[in-house]
Amino acid sequence: MNVLIVESAAKAKTINKYLGANYKVLASFGHVRDLPSKDGSVAPDKDFEMTWEIDSGSQKIIREIAEAVKKADKLILATDPDREGEAISWHLLDILQQKKAIKKGLEIERVAFNAVTKQAILAALAEPRQIDEPLVDAYLARRALDYLVGFTLSPVLWRKLPGARSAGRVQSVALRLVCDREAEIEAFRTDEYWTIEATLATQKGEEFPARLHGIDGTALKKLDIKDTETAHAIKRAIEKGEFRVVSVESRDVKRNPYAPFATSTLQMDASRKLGFSAKQTMQIAQRLYEGVDVGGETVGLITYMRTDGVTIVPEAINAIRGMIAREYSQRYVAPFIREYKTKAKNAQEAHEAIRPTDVTRTPASVARYLDKDQARLYELIWKRAVASQMASAEVKQTTADIEVKGRDGKTYTLRATGSVIQFDGFLKVYDEGRDDRVMTLNKGKDDTSDDEESSRRLPALNGGDRLTDRGVEAEQHFTQPPPRYSEATLVKKMEELGIGRPSTYASTLAVLQERDYVRIDKKRLIPEDKGRLVIAFLESFFKKYVEFDFTADLEEKLDLISAGDLEYKQVLRDFWRDFTHAVEEIKDLRVGDVLEALNELLGPHIFPPKPDGSDARLCPKCGTGRLSLKVSSKNGAFIGCGNYPECKYTRQLTGDATAAAGDRELGFDPDTGLPVLVKSGRFGPYLQLGEGEGDEKPKRSSIPKGIDAATIDFEKAMQLLSLPREVGIHPETGTPITAGLGRYGPFILHDGTYANVDSIEDVFSIGLNRAVTLLAEKRAGKGGGRFGRAAVKTVLKDLGEHPGGGKVQVLDGKYGPYVSWNKVNATVPKGSKPETLTMDDAVRLLQERMAKGGKKPPTKKAAKPKAKAKDADTEVEAKPAKAKAKPKASAKAPSKKPASKAKTKASAEG
Repeated sequence: MNVLIVESAAKAKTINKYLGANYKVLASFGHVRDLPSKDGSVAPDKDFEMTWEIDSGSQKIIREIAEAVKKADKLILATDPDREGEAISWHLLDILQQKKAIKKGLEIERVAFNAVTKQAILAALAEPRQIDEPLVDAYLARRALDYLVGFTLSPVLWRKLPGARSAGRVQSVALRLVCDREAEIEAFRTDEYWTIEATLATQKGEEFPARLHGIDGTALKKLDIKDTETAHAIKRAIEKGEFRVVSVESRDVKRNPYAPFATSTLQMDASRKLGFSAKQTMQIAQRLYEGVDVGGETVGLITYMRTDGVTIVPEAINAIRGMIAREYSQRYVAPFIREYKTKAKNAQEAHEAIRPTDVTRTPASVARYLDKDQARLYELIWKRAVASQMASAEVKQTTADIEVKGRDGKTYTLRATGSVIQFDGFLKVYDEGRDDRVMTLNKGKDDTSDDEESSRRLPALNGGDRLTDRGVEAEQHFTQPPPRYSEATLVKKMEELGIGRPSTYASTLAVLQERDYVRIDKKRLIPEDKGRLVIAFLESFFKKYVEFDFTADLEEKLDLISAGDLEYKQVLRDFWRDFTHAVEEIKDLRVGDVLEALNELLGPHIFPPKPDGSDARLCPKCGTGRLSLKVSSKNGAFIGCGNYPECKYTRQLTGDATAAAGDRELGFDPDTGLPVLVKSGRFGPYLQLGEGEGDEKPKRSSIPKGIDAATIDFEKAMQLLSLPREVGIHPETGTPITAGLGRYGPFILHDGTYANVDSIEDVFSIGLNRAVTLLAEKRAGKGGGRFGRAAVKTVLKDLGEHPGGGKVQVLDGKYGPYVSWNKVNATVPKGSKPETLTMDDAVRLLQERMAKGGKKPPTKKAAKPKAKAKDADTEVEAKPAKAKAKPKASAKAPSKKPASKAKTKASAEG
C-alpha cells in the first residue's frame, strides 16, 4: 500500500479516483503545526531555535496518517508545489519521524503537480524527488522574521500607543501604501481648467467632435485655459468661423494580447470585471483547482492558482493554438508561439501561469456543473489563456487637424481623432479593460479619455475640406487627486514593489480590514485613524522597517535562500541585530513624547487649518489649552485639551474641525427654553439640551447613522431628545415597553430584555403588537423563559461529518450565515453563498476563526483537524500574556534531513 498525502480533502477525493486500490490518499488539511503565539517560540539567543506546536485540531488526522504510514510500503508527500507546500511536507515528515511511524527501509518520495488531472498526477509520480531543503529554509526564515517582528513590535505599540493592535512585516508596508495615498489625496490642490470642443459636419452632413489643440502654431497644454473668461473669449472667436481640414494622417497599429494570469493579475481582473475581493477570488480558484464534478467525473479545471509565472507548457500551448484554429479559423492563431515574462519585481516562482487544464472544456460546456461565481471566474481564466496565443488586433488610427481663423485674428487648430478595428484578433475573446488613471477630469461625470476619443470612427476627410460648425462648447473641468487603491490596484502596486507573494496578497488585505486599519467603501481602501496612527508611529520610530525597498530586499534574500545561494540563519542574525537596536532606542521614550511626534506628523490630518488662519491647535472651549492627541486603552485615540482636567474638551480624531470648534444651535426647547445644540465628542457628534447646571448632567442623544449631523434640523433633534418613547403596556405583565437609541443602535426594552429594531424610524413608529412579537422572539432566541422555548436555528446546509469528528452545519444567524462545529462558529464571508460551501471551505473558515482566538474544541473529545487556508496570514499578531496553559505536543526545530534509514528517490520536479 502506498500512502499519498495532499493538503485538502477535495483534492484527496479527486486523486483517489485516479490511482486505484494500491494507493491510500489522505489530507493533512493545510499546515499541521506552527509557531505557538507566545513568547519564546523563536529563540534568537539559541541561534534562532524554533519551537513548533501541533495544532489541536490536527492531532487526530496526524494519528490517522501515522497509523497508515506504519503499514505503508511507500510514503508519497504530494503537498502543493510552492514554498508553503514544501514546508507542510517537511513538517509531516519530521512529525512522523518523531512518532517513529517511519519503519526501517520505508521508501519516501516528494512529488509536486501543477494540475489535479490524471495525466499531471501520473507524470509527477513518475518523477519523484527529495524535499527541497533550500525552499524549506526560505520558509523557516520567513516564519521567523514574521514572528520576531510581530512579537517584538506589537508590545512596543501597546506600551507607546495604547489601542493599537499589531504590526507585521508585510502588512505594515501595505498599510503604508494606503495611508500614503490618502495623504496625497488630502494634500492635493485642485486646479480649474477648460476645454473647447466643436461639433463639425462634412458636406454630407456627417458630424464628429474636434477639440482645440493649438493657437497660432503653439500646442496647448492641459491646464493652459484656466478661467471662464479666457474659455468663452476663444469660443466667441471661433464660433461660425470657416473651418478647414489642413492635414489627415492615418497609421496602422497592432494591439497585442496580454500574458496569461498569474495570481496578482487574476485578482486584479476578477476585481475589475467581476467585483470579487482578492480573498473571494482565491477561494473560488482553489475549488476550481482541487476538482469539481463535471458530468460524473471529478476533475481539476485550472492549474495551481498561487504563482508568479506567466509561462505555459508547450503541450498546453499546442492545445490552445489548435482550439483557436478550429473555433475561430487559422487567421486568429498568432503566427508564432507567444512567450511571456513576468514584470513583477523579485518574481520567484518557476510555476506555470493559471490556465485551464483542458482547453476543450469551454466555459459554455462546464457552466451547468458550476455555481455562478465559479463559472464566471473559469470563463475569465479560460479566455485570458486562449487570448494569449491569438493574433494581434489590427487598428487603423486617424488624426485630422482642422484650422479656423478667429475673429481676434488668431489661427486656432482643432484636432479630431478616431480609429477603426480592421481585424479584432484576440479582442474577439478577451479585452482587459483599463486601470485607474492618476489624473481624471470632472464636471459631474468623468471626461472622455484618450482611449475613448481614439475609438471613435471619423468620416472620410481630405486636406482642404470645408466643414460646418454645428456648435462650440466651452467645458469647465477640475483636476482630481489620485484615486484611492482598490484591492486590485493595491495588489498590483505590491507586486511592482516586490512586497509579499502570491500566497499572501489576499490574506494581507484581509488582515488590514480585520484589525480595523482600513475599511472598504465603494470598493476603495480607506485608512482608518487607527491605521494612520500605527503607520505614523512606525515611520517616526521604525522608519527603516516600513520602507518599500527594505521589505522588497528581504523578499529578495528569501528568494536567494530558496535558490540555495544564501544561509537563512545569517539573514536572521543580520536582521535581528539591527532590529533589536531600533527597539532599544525607544525603550525609555515616554508616551507623551510619542504623541507629540505624531501631532507633528499627522498635523494636517488631525488639525486641519482654520478658514480664518488662526491656531488650529488652540482649544475652542477654554481658549488657552493646546489640543493634542490622547490615547485610551479602551477607546483608542482622540483629541483632547492640554488643560485637562480643568478643561474637558474632547473630539474625535478627525472630522469637521471647524464644526468641532464650536457648538451649532438649532433652536430652543419650547418647554424648558433651553438651547438645542449639536456638539462633537470623542465618539462623534451628538445632541444636547442646554449646558446643565452644577452637577446636573444635561439631556443628550447620539445622532444615529443615516442622519447627517451637519444638516440635522430642529424637529428631528427634538424627536431624538424625546427618547426613550413609551410604546405601550405589555398585555401579559402590565409593565411598559419603551423604544430608544443606544450604543448598538435603535431598540425596544421591556423588563430588562432588549430587542433591536431595523431603523431609527421604527423607534418612533413601532406599535405594541410588533413590539410584543419582537420581544417574544428575542427571549425565545436566548434559550427559553416566560415567553417561549429556545428557537430552532435554521440549517441552510448540512455538510456532514468533520474529518476529525462532529457534525458541520451552515446555519442562518442574526448577523448572517455561519458555519458551526463543536461550539465553534465562523461567519461565512460576504460574497460567499452558503449553499455552495464545501467541507473544505468550512474547515478553512473554522480554522481561521480559531486562529483569531475563537473557542477551541474541548480537549476531552477527539481532536479535530483545522485546515489552515494556504493564503492565511502568517504575520503574527501578538496577544497580551495570559495564564500559562499546559503545553500541547511541541518540538524544538528539528534537523531538516530525513531519517537516515529512510530511502528517498531524487529526480526532477514533476
